[in-house]
Amino acid sequence: MPRIRVLSDRVANQIAAGEVIERPAAVIKELVENSLDAGATRIEVEFRHGGRSYLRVEDNGCGMSKDDALLSLERHATSKIVETVDLDTLHSFGFRGEALPSIASVSKFELQTRPADAPAGTEVLVNGGKLVHVRECGIAPGTRMTVTHLFNAVPARRKFLKSDATESAHIIQTVRLYALACPQTAFTLIEDGRVLFQSPACTTLEERVAEIFGRQFTTDSLAVDATEEGLRLTGLIGKPGVSRAARHEMITFVNHRPVDSRTLNYALIESYTTSLPKGRYPVAVLFLEMSPAAVDVNVHPAKREVRFRSEGQVRGFVVRTVLQCLREFGMGAPVVDAAPVLLPPTVAPSIAAPFPEWRPGHQPGEVQVPQRTSPPAGLMAPPPSAPSVPVPTFAPRPEVAGHLAPPPIQNRGSKIPNPAAASRLLGWRFLGTAHGDFALFESPAGVVVVDRRAGHERVWFERLTAQFADGKVESQRLLFAVPVELDPVASAMLLDKLKWLARHGVEVAEFGRNFFRIESVPTWLEPEGAERFLRDVLALMRDGRLDEKNPRLAEDEFARLAAQRAVRLPETISDTEALALVAQLFACSQPHTSPTGRPTHFELSRGELARRFQR
Repeated sequence: MPRIRVLSDRVANQIAAGEVIERPAAVIKELVENSLDAGATRIEVEFRHGGRSYLRVEDNGCGMSKDDALLSLERHATSKIVETVDLDTLHSFGFRGEALPSIASVSKFELQTRPADAPAGTEVLVNGGKLVHVRECGIAPGTRMTVTHLFNAVPARRKFLKSDATESAHIIQTVRLYALACPQTAFTLIEDGRVLFQSPACTTLEERVAEIFGRQFTTDSLAVDATEEGLRLTGLIGKPGVSRAARHEMITFVNHRPVDSRTLNYALIESYTTSLPKGRYPVAVLFLEMSPAAVDVNVHPAKREVRFRSEGQVRGFVVRTVLQCLREFGMGAPVVDAAPVLLPPTVAPSIAAPFPEWRPGHQPGEVQVPQRTSPPAGLMAPPPSAPSVPVPTFAPRPEVAGHLAPPPIQNRGSKIPNPAAASRLLGWRFLGTAHGDFALFESPAGVVVVDRRAGHERVWFERLTAQFADGKVESQRLLFAVPVELDPVASAMLLDKLKWLARHGVEVAEFGRNFFRIESVPTWLEPEGAERFLRDVLALMRDGRLDEKNPRLAEDEFARLAAQRAVRLPETISDTEALALVAQLFACSQPHTSPTGRPTHFELSRGELARRFQR
């Protein structure tokens, strides 16, 4: 067995860097925390190429003397705590003293600092953990820390970094969180020479939120301020009906430290259970203040997670406070901004709108059907391929007990009857709807229940993916452009995707700093839903699910979201419309599930019905 030995400082620092410095955003986080702890009122952050090649954080804080600057690069050197009991009264962001030596061990690190009462500053250069030089320099009072060639000393770590766009998004999100945490500090964020956002010092949280998220965010928000048994909750929450497709705008702080707390997130989601539809998330910027002794911020190497001494008390306090705020707003009944809006039958488009040949009242002529091979008769055997415009033709249905056989598709050039004639050949009979969303059919083999919404989403999804593949997306010019105000981060992302969106039917034009106008939308999207759809697309971008490097996956994600917005179910449905839905559904390549994976139908066989009634 090898002998036990003490690791060198260089190896120990690189191991510590593996825990603390996982990506460029972690470097920015540690340096910004040091600047805030130094009392800075102005912080400028700059990065290039996703932070791989260049990172700089400059502040006007108290600065350091030469001795302190050198000591700050030693492991576990900190001015924040002396004894372990100091953790119970901790009011600073950093306290471990591992950040600077860890960063310097895996990069080329330059520290320039000067206290206000010193005639000159100090410059310290460290390359891969080795001290290069220490000398005087000219610098304004404060500190400038520059990191270049991150992870060059450990190439294996560099391979785990994501694309520049992904790493940039993490840096932007990190700076935005600390800008929210400290409104009294002016922040500037620069990427590749371009200013993403520049926020002056703000006197209130509302002003800082408006600077970062846009004025519309504060307009759609309610102020929260409540105190209970040593706990205080302040901030902004979205009004009933204001929601997002992702959790990016559910932001929580504990003692002004940005954290990802499952306790706080689930409490917030639970509070909006009756106000938002399933799959939608509230928007909130909440600050929880409590005794430092009642929360442990040292349970995660990067201090992203915290542990409360009394989880139940915190959760209950948040739920009660948010619910009370929503009630005071005057929420007499749940206000739900569900994507599909139920329109009267006279206004709502036909359920068969994706394919004009099937519109109710339309007398179809002889329609050419794309060639497809006949699918197996079993229920779980989907057709092997989908036509670009799947208009099905039904032949007499084989009697397969207990299974719903997708009707075979005739060869190219065959003629199809209207939906009613097709249904008679199929042997299906429409019975009615149950609870609005479910269509019931009698078939020779039993009873079939079809989820109308899931079925329409599948039809729309396959139609849209075919349009995207052909590059022929139908769009309509808006008579009145829809104005949209975004936060600087979303604005920067949108500017990079304007051409991509235009190719997919959504034309957006820049109209000033962080302001845009939606000028064209696809034909399936209502103008009043254009802004919300655009914000949901931006949420997908932040999740990295619309990466142009994977165009097929990006288009599938876009089509999946679009299919949910395109469906508008009328309150009533005729026999022709119901059977047209089934015809279109089973002409799809994957008729058994919706684009999100939900089943579109199930069948109760005659034998199962007889068994249920003990016949």
